[in-house]
Amino acid sequence: MHAPVLVLKDSLKRESGSKVQNANIQASKAVADIIRTTLGPRSMLKMLLDAGGGIVVTNDGNAILRELDLAHPAAKSMIELSRTQDEEVGDGTTSVIILAGEMLHVAQAFIDKNYHPTVICRAYNKALEDAIAVLDKIAMPIDTSDRGTMLGLVKSCIGTKFTSQFGDLIADLAIDATTTVGVELGQGLRDVDIKNYIKVEKLPGGQLEDSRVLKGVMINKDVVAPGKMRRKIVNPRIILLDSPLEYKKGENQTNAELLKEEDWTVLLKMEEEYIEELCMQILKFKPDLVITEKGLSDLACHYLSKHGVSAIRRLRKTDNNRIAKACGAVIVNRPDELQESDVGTGAGLFEVKKIGDEFFAFIVDCKDPKACTVLLRGASKDLLNEVERNLQDAMSVARNIIKNPKLVPGGGATELTVSAALKQKSSSIEGIEKWPYEAAAIAFEAIPRTLAQNCGVNVIRTMTALQGKHANGENAWIGIDGNTGAITDMKEQKIWDAYNVKSQTFKTAIEAACMLLRIDDIVSGIKKKQAPGAGPSKPKVETEADADGEQILPD
Repeated sequence: MHAPVLVLKDSLKRESGSKVQNANIQASKAVADIIRTTLGPRSMLKMLLDAGGGIVVTNDGNAILRELDLAHPAAKSMIELSRTQDEEVGDGTTSVIILAGEMLHVAQAFIDKNYHPTVICRAYNKALEDAIAVLDKIAMPIDTSDRGTMLGLVKSCIGTKFTSQFGDLIADLAIDATTTVGVELGQGLRDVDIKNYIKVEKLPGGQLEDSRVLKGVMINKDVVAPGKMRRKIVNPRIILLDSPLEYKKGENQTNAELLKEEDWTVLLKMEEEYIEELCMQILKFKPDLVITEKGLSDLACHYLSKHGVSAIRRLRKTDNNRIAKACGAVIVNRPDELQESDVGTGAGLFEVKKIGDEFFAFIVDCKDPKACTVLLRGASKDLLNEVERNLQDAMSVARNIIKNPKLVPGGGATELTVSAALKQKSSSIEGIEKWPYEAAAIAFEAIPRTLAQNCGVNVIRTMTALQGKHANGENAWIGIDGNTGAITDMKEQKIWDAYNVKSQTFKTAIEAACMLLRIDDIVSGIKKKQAPGAGPSKPKVETEADADGEQILPD
């Protein structure tokens, strides 16, 4: 008698599990559908309203998803994917969501047939290993010192972006910036720190063509005493400090007891002498420019300007680090510890210019700078924000190529090659994993199919023709030209992707799909509101009406 009851309970539990999996798949597909139209060079833009009431116009997958406020936890974890992709390689944020959504979509049929999610995940992981092996096989090494190749590659990677209509401009800026800040780590390894050493300054006004990479640093500051200090110095000697050039206040409340009137004068004199001593320690090294992150008193300003030294105060730590990298100076904590080697002599020109209403200090024409500023000009703030987003992606692409100089074909050709190779291999796989493995192979076709949809061509004909070309695996470089929708050779069209970006896209998408498939229950940890009458009662506050007549004082 007991057995049927057990079976019944088990089937009820299974039902709830597949319900949750189906809900997760639907949520993930919904996220993928939001940004599906933003893939490819002929993609659509999205206009987003942010919480502050501002608008953002972009087709960058990560920027769109960042602004979404979705309630479903699976949808939230999909959004995390594009953020991971953006931080890791900076490109492919849309592809990774579309691919993960498709992987989950094809898994739905198996969930409905009561396949266990672990079986599907096992097949997916096997497909991922084989896909990376195919990538390694078709990847083509390149020479990073050849600017033409680099330019072509960065251009094709950001060809899907809004700024691709401005020609080589963004790609040029990105390559100049990344090659400037690249440092050799030895053993053939190079590191490019985009985050800390490349600053993007957006100045509305002028034309986009006026944008350029400065061989040095630009900061939104003016000298402390504009009338007395020089605003243009050729080959300046620069001293960087992160200590204040003003009298040090006591750590906590300091009391000084003054007995005689003269003591007050002595106290003031001590302060003045202290500041003079600080300035003299700096002036020993004959600097032309002193920059400090902290305050700089009027008296110190007087001593410095008397000796023809320009000064800038209250600079950001990050800007100070960039200046140090650009001109070869060392940031000093205490002026009495200054040495000749700490003085930066690498800059060719210090100049303060007025752009619009604000003053900007330029430390440029540096010899071998390891930090730089990208100056973007443009008609409006919205345009500049979008250009900056595209530039960040372009710099990430350039960084990826410098770190791992290998190429794979773009235009969906890589995905089609992987798909064809996996389909061939699926026939040799035995057991129940064969079908999910084959489904994963088909899922890879989502990228070229979406590209074809966004070009406005006949999707079924194009996909059939492409599958025919890739079926025997003779040419891995046949894909879709995203502008015309024609089936062409990617090598001739120079449509490429960085190997890093592709492998990261595949890994992130498949691993995320596996993670979401293995969720069989969503438990809410939010406290429900208490039912009336339950729990401890609140203390009652007496009102005037409740008070007894005797307790009220007579008028």
